[in-house]
Amino acid sequence: MIQVIEDTKDMLRDRIFLRKAITIALPVALQGMLNTIVNLVDTMMIGTLGETTIAAVGLANKVFFVFSLLVFGVVSGSGILAAQYWGKKDMKSIHKVLGLGLMIALAASLCFVIPTELNPKLVMRIFTTSEGAISVGAAYLMVAALSYPFTAVSTTYVAMLRAVGQVKAPVIISSLTILINITLNYIFIFGHFGAPALGAAGAAVATLTARIVECTAILCVVYGTKSPIACRVRELFGYSRAFIRQFVATSMPVIANEFMWGLGTTIYSLAYGRMGDNAVAAITIATTIQDIVVVLFQGLSAATAVILGNELGAGKMKRAEKYAKNFFILQFLVTLGAMALCYGIRWNIIGMYRISEAVARDVNLCLLVFIIYMPFKMFNYVNVVGVLRSGGDTKVCLFIDTSGVWFIGIPMAFFGGLYLRQAIYIVYAMVMLEEVYKAVIGYIRYRQKKWLRNLTVELAEPVK
Repeated sequence: MIQVIEDTKDMLRDRIFLRKAITIALPVALQGMLNTIVNLVDTMMIGTLGETTIAAVGLANKVFFVFSLLVFGVVSGSGILAAQYWGKKDMKSIHKVLGLGLMIALAASLCFVIPTELNPKLVMRIFTTSEGAISVGAAYLMVAALSYPFTAVSTTYVAMLRAVGQVKAPVIISSLTILINITLNYIFIFGHFGAPALGAAGAAVATLTARIVECTAILCVVYGTKSPIACRVRELFGYSRAFIRQFVATSMPVIANEFMWGLGTTIYSLAYGRMGDNAVAAITIATTIQDIVVVLFQGLSAATAVILGNELGAGKMKRAEKYAKNFFILQFLVTLGAMALCYGIRWNIIGMYRISEAVARDVNLCLLVFIIYMPFKMFNYVNVVGVLRSGGDTKVCLFIDTSGVWFIGIPMAFFGGLYLRQAIYIVYAMVMLEEVYKAVIGYIRYRQKKWLRNLTVELAEPVK
């Protein structure tokens, strides 16, 4: 305990570390917070149309959830290399990482857009048997899916900007596009200012428009300000065998990780969707509220990956190891504050929804479950997404995440929800046991120090 206190004091006195962490973590967290606010407003506006509509849109967005995680895997893997190359000041390699990441992200978006546009009702039937939810969700999904390619481009460029330490512009752009999204939600969901009342589909129109604006603005900033990642089209291509080998070895496990984890957590929805619209509405609202807290740790894990990646790429192993310990201490302190915040505001936010007392009660209990498991979940964010991935230990991250979801989370969801027929908050508590498992395995791996690697010197030949 004495050593922990001394380490905490040492971390708080390290102004260089704190300045680096805050400079990256706060803008990323703020950007995530703004996106969460949009989701919250979306859910509140759509919530006025009834619990079936909430459930329909919530389930339809599971398609975007899996897609976004796949793209997140692409840009996370790319960001690992880009951050280390930035530490080495190798801009040619960063441009090629950007090019390869863009191609994979856009290809992934088409894999989701095409089947969704061809048969949206069939896609919705994967998640629910409710004909009302299928009809509403299909109308929403057909429009929302068109935004996926724009999201792929924006997300890739934002990740590259973070890798080179430019995090302010994406926040400003997100702020503007969020205002556009909320305004268009109000117009198209309810039919104001002479527009047709499109209901749930109106929210999808707003999302598509906002994503197009966001993508355009990010490209204008990158190339208009001559950002370090700005380059000619031909500089995005032309890869040596060593580069391809390193990219695949580092990025593909992350891509597989996020996709398999996302697919697994989406399968939870198959169990929830068969527990009834009220259960889906409760977990959808609870998840939206939880995201307000989670964004803090998304920012912290992003800062961890970038800062440790920069240090490892520069060959400063001792400093990287010290900074990793500092991030864990910072994560624990922020977790304590987040637990108190979530507990304190839960009823204030729940009260903003027009839902039945039974659904409100279940939302509250789901949030209490989340608070109990929060120390484990937030440690996993910083350790898996930040520390282990920063040094390219991505295969182990793949094992930790996928084994937790597929061997613990999914069996618990179906066993608790469909066999034992427990309430949604009990099933959620059973599912969250995966976070305890991941924390134990992840900590053991962190202590082995196999993540302390400089990936830029592992290339067998230089990038041409």
